[in-house]
Amino acid sequence: MLDRAYRADVVVVGAGIAGLAAAAHLTRAGVTTVVLEAAPCVGGRMATEKVDGFRLDRIGRPLSTAYPELHRTPGLEQLVLRPFAPGVLVHSGGHRHRAGEPARPRSARGALTAVRALTSAPRNPRGGPPDRTRRVPALARLTGTPVRRLPARPELSTAEDLAARGLPPRTVDGFLRPLLAALLCDPELITAGRGADRALHAFVSGRLCLPEGGADTMPELLANALPPGTVHTGVRATAISTTSVRTEAHGTFHCRAVILATGARAAAELLPGLRVPTFHQVTVVHHTADEPPLTDPSLLLDADRVGPVAHTAVTSQIDPTRAPAGRALISSTVLGPPPPHLDETVRRHLSRLYGTSTSHWELLTAHHDPEAVPTMPPPYDPHRPVRLLSGLYVCGDHRDTNSVQGALHSARRAARAALADIGGQAPTTEEPVQAAA
Repeated sequence: MLDRAYRADVVVVGAGIAGLAAAAHLTRAGVTTVVLEAAPCVGGRMATEKVDGFRLDRIGRPLSTAYPELHRTPGLEQLVLRPFAPGVLVHSGGHRHRAGEPARPRSARGALTAVRALTSAPRNPRGGPPDRTRRVPALARLTGTPVRRLPARPELSTAEDLAARGLPPRTVDGFLRPLLAALLCDPELITAGRGADRALHAFVSGRLCLPEGGADTMPELLANALPPGTVHTGVRATAISTTSVRTEAHGTFHCRAVILATGARAAAELLPGLRVPTFHQVTVVHHTADEPPLTDPSLLLDADRVGPVAHTAVTSQIDPTRAPAGRALISSTVLGPPPPHLDETVRRHLSRLYGTSTSHWELLTAHHDPEAVPTMPPPYDPHRPVRLLSGLYVCGDHRDTNSVQGALHSARRAARAALADIGGQAPTTEEPVQAAA
């Protein structure tokens, strides 16, 4: 029985997907939980604007069907994932070619098959047969290493790691750099090599995808699955301890434990000892047109790096719910500081990538986030401690890998740590996520 001196067993500060997922694990274990969110709505960075029938994500990162936490987090059972076409399209030398569908690397032979598919293309502007001879076995070693053995590998940056494995520069620049720019928002390959390995494992093992209806579908599903009255928006925390959360205008919430699930900078403001990482800047630009410039529902990567767009897709071809009937939605991601005259510069680059005029396209919105994705330079611990003190925990993509998978996994780790300290046991959930055809 809950002691009347407490308002809840656990108070979670932050209603992004990490905070909501932590609350889901706690409530599933029978622990009374309150979630406090300073913003007027849940979701954090996973927000979707609704403009004239369009659903416009403020983040530009695809998910992977291979993310384990999508299947383990209570509340996501009804999540529908809309997959991209298998593999990716790479624009290089004025041509588009497909890096084919990856096969699941269940063995060393399976990894080699997957890599051959990844590196196959009808055109090969980035190297001849000698390059293919070198890159296939090197990439097979990369994707064939079991995830559990990755922490034992030397800690280098991705650029250093790929060079040490014998991958020629043309292979890196022609395929891996644009792919990792899409997966990690890191075109300079400064990410710790083991972090890049995890991203490539997910790419080879699953399919790139988008949540149906927009990125905000995930936090909405998580919030709606919690007991009524669990989530309180418009409540700003100003101080936290192991037994209470003081707020700006809503008094003090007493509890037995606190989980801090805000972004890295907001977390450091509440707990000054926390380290604030550097970040990858991301700008997402949404255009609409009468006709889709590409009918293939693929992620299109730029290997030439002659413009600001790292990757782009006709989002309405992947998820038709994101655009009104008769309109095409084209979503593009710019990494780093946005260029001057953003729309004009991006539109010119998209004309080159899609091979069509973009003069008639309409800009719907552009969103720049200077702290969109925490960087993971070496040395980097993908499972940073979530338990700061008995009764005080922190989670988010800055405590794990910098992805939706990392945010959800850190939430489960924080919930389990809290349950271990206050008493309780989290159930194991393995419900499958529905994948749209």
